[in-house]
Amino acid sequence: MTTSHQDSSFHQMNEEQLPVAKNKLHGWKHFAGLYAGEHVAATEFVIGATFVALGASTIDILLGLLIGNLLAMCSWWLLTAPIAVETRLSLYNYLNKIAGDSMTKLYNWANVIIFAVISAAMITVSSTAVRFLFDIPAQLNWYPSSLWFVMIVLAVGSIVVVVAMYGFSTVADFSKICAPWLFVIFIAGSFSLFPELSNHVIGSTTLTSWQDFMTIGDSSIWTGVNDKGEKGIGLLEVIGFAWAANSITHFGLIDMAIFRFAKRKSYGLFSGVGMFFGHYLAWISAGIMGAGTAVLLKTTITQLDPGDVAYHALGFSGFVIIIIAGWTTANANLYRAGLAAQSIFVNQSRERTTAVVGLVTVVIACFPFVFTQMLPLLTYAGLLVVPVGGIVFAEHVLFPKIGLTRYWAKYQNLSKSTPAIATWALALIFGFGLNSLDIISFYYLFIPTWIFTIIVYTVLAKKYGADLDYTDAILADEKEQQQIAEYQDAMAKDDKETIDDTSKLTKLLNGFAFVSLAIIAGLAVNVMFYSPSMDIYAENKSLFESVSFACTVIYFSCSYFALKRHKNLNS
Repeated sequence: MTTSHQDSSFHQMNEEQLPVAKNKLHGWKHFAGLYAGEHVAATEFVIGATFVALGASTIDILLGLLIGNLLAMCSWWLLTAPIAVETRLSLYNYLNKIAGDSMTKLYNWANVIIFAVISAAMITVSSTAVRFLFDIPAQLNWYPSSLWFVMIVLAVGSIVVVVAMYGFSTVADFSKICAPWLFVIFIAGSFSLFPELSNHVIGSTTLTSWQDFMTIGDSSIWTGVNDKGEKGIGLLEVIGFAWAANSITHFGLIDMAIFRFAKRKSYGLFSGVGMFFGHYLAWISAGIMGAGTAVLLKTTITQLDPGDVAYHALGFSGFVIIIIAGWTTANANLYRAGLAAQSIFVNQSRERTTAVVGLVTVVIACFPFVFTQMLPLLTYAGLLVVPVGGIVFAEHVLFPKIGLTRYWAKYQNLSKSTPAIATWALALIFGFGLNSLDIISFYYLFIPTWIFTIIVYTVLAKKYGADLDYTDAILADEKEQQQIAEYQDAMAKDDKETIDDTSKLTKLLNGFAFVSLAIIAGLAVNVMFYSPSMDIYAENKSLFESVSFACTVIYFSCSYFALKRHKNLNS
């Protein structure tokens, strides 16, 4: 094939099907912002409250979430990012090379469903804030009980779909704006309600020592007793859930779709921004806010939805955090669902497949059960897709070390890889079998299932020809990859270099945004540490709620116009 013909064939392929070009790679700030925005999310209200309801103790929460989130960060860093950076492919396209079209389509359908449901849960949670604003009853059943709530879901969901349609850069930009504010406001919410809890437990609105915090936590938040009055979960369960909560994206390698844009493998470490700001501090803050709201309303945390909690902790800013936190997570997951769908319908653009999946997602979001069942959903989803991550890990990392050949199924021109399909089926039987036998904790099932997958797939692949000589096919593949790189380099010459906006107006806008966050944080500290009586606490909290909402408006206005100026400069 001539070079011109080769270039023409590459041009006809959708960009998502090719390895990411060098000029499309992103720096560390993109990934820090993306993970912070996605994992400081509306579900943190749900999960933070769930740890309270499950009866974890204070020390188990503080230590268990620290260890579990560290393990999760290392999983992205050591498993997902290296494979993504070396191949520059999404998992969907990589899987097509090693398992054939049949299994890839099955797997992609599974991912479309999983990520659509997760996105739907985020949209539902965001809508609980808007329903509170219009005095619509809390939606605690599996079905919607109000037509107005359905209308709110449709409105909120449509924005998520539009943002996700525009792809990775838009999702990352949106997250970069939201992430700093989300972090500050989550911490501020816990500060604003802690004096209420403190007064309820120890009769004082201020803390005098670390022991006071532990006493309040053990007595009123993480009591060690679940909502049925029984002994709650322990340290190992907390570690396990924190690690397993995103096993679908790190052990399951779904986030190859994200890290294929990374300049370096080490950028996997920036998942820790989301883990420690989101899954550590935000889960703890959400537990404090939930317990404080329950005390304030004289009810139990299980009878509250995120809208209740956010409003009583933050006032009108609570509406904003629920909406924004839901959007940032829904956007990233709907982007993943659109990628999976585009890998099934290869002749359709990712924008179109994302739009169609988005419409279905918004319909699912009308049913509140999707967010009330987040814990089992995340764990079972991980168990479903982790075996596929194990297959890819074995092929990419293990095979070259033991004399087997990567992409052997592609070199044999197989449309269906029996070892891959059989391994996935056996791993699902193994994993869900362990679950039914209750041999190990529910949260750790993904680990033995992943190991089982690697062993079985390696044995079957060798039996089906992974150990044969594919020298000619490998050389042809390397030549094709070189031609793709040359084609992308030629196309990149037409791209303009990114110009940094250093104008005084942009600096002023960013300065106003930073100051607004500092004011929110300062007022939250004032509520937490300088409210010696309930009367002063009420005054401080009222001031905090009013000013923080104004600062929120200033922050997003300034950040948006600064980003818009940067975009215009580079358009």
